[in-house]
Amino acid sequence: WRECCSNTSNGVRTSTLKGDRNMTNTRIDRRMTKLKQEGRPALVTYFMGGDPDYATSLSIMKALPKAGADIIELGMPFSDPMADGPAIQAAGLRALKGGQTLVKTLAMAADFRKEDDDTPIVLMGYYNPIYNHGVERFLADAKASGVDGLIVVDLPPEMDEELCIPALKAGINFIRLATPTTDDRRLPKVLENTSGFVYYVSMTGITGSALADTAKVGEAVARIKGHTALPVCVGFGVKTAEQARAIGASADGVVVGTAIVNAVANVLGPKGEKIADPAEAVATLVGGLAQGVRQARLAAAE
Repeated sequence: WRECCSNTSNGVRTSTLKGDRNMTNTRIDRRMTKLKQEGRPALVTYFMGGDPDYATSLSIMKALPKAGADIIELGMPFSDPMADGPAIQAAGLRALKGGQTLVKTLAMAADFRKEDDDTPIVLMGYYNPIYNHGVERFLADAKASGVDGLIVVDLPPEMDEELCIPALKAGINFIRLATPTTDDRRLPKVLENTSGFVYYVSMTGITGSALADTAKVGEAVARIKGHTALPVCVGFGVKTAEQARAIGASADGVVVGTAIVNAVANVLGPKGEKIADPAEAVATLVGGLAQGVRQARLAAAE
């Protein structure tokens, strides 16, 4: 995974110092503030838009908040992912085979917003489809569709003018990734223009890897919080309620993706036919994860 964005530009405030917040009134900010007041971390759930088809994927998206998800990461399928493990790669290929496009992914967010105006939506994926769509057009369409944040994993900080700064100017949170290899010299640059929350990738490698050492995760979260007042959400490898509870003991949020994508794949037959309801399978999994997250109590002071 690679970090995104760097410098302040055109009057956009940064989030490098404690207590400094770039945006304070997005759905993401409001949700994270509410959960902090409740004393628990967020459950951030990723699924692939269009997997295995548009209608089924939309039903999965609608089921997530009802099952206990606090923030939704909506995956933008891409034919050449660089950081996704086999499960998410396969989901992306199923979605593309089913006709999913960036335009349809934005339409999915808009359809979801017809019934839910509160749950934050973060688009996650790669820059190529956005570039082909056109950055200005993409940001306008994303804002109109009710998108609150972006995670674009292949834009380094040196390319912040490409998308990060325009997104911030458009009022869309730009969420950046930090990893175990992001040292204290690099971290301030990585955090400079991030907003919403920081996504800590708890290990090096691809998505779907084994769960990281929870003690080391706690140390990493504390180190990141020494550089920013933003919430820190931790992802990679969380599959069970117990793992969610363990990670949530130190993190402001727990991110789950591969387990959800696998829950969809597990109810598809060899030809992609549905042998059970994917939305129901995902809801069952997320319900258990939500219970684990709600058992994880954050420290009163950060």
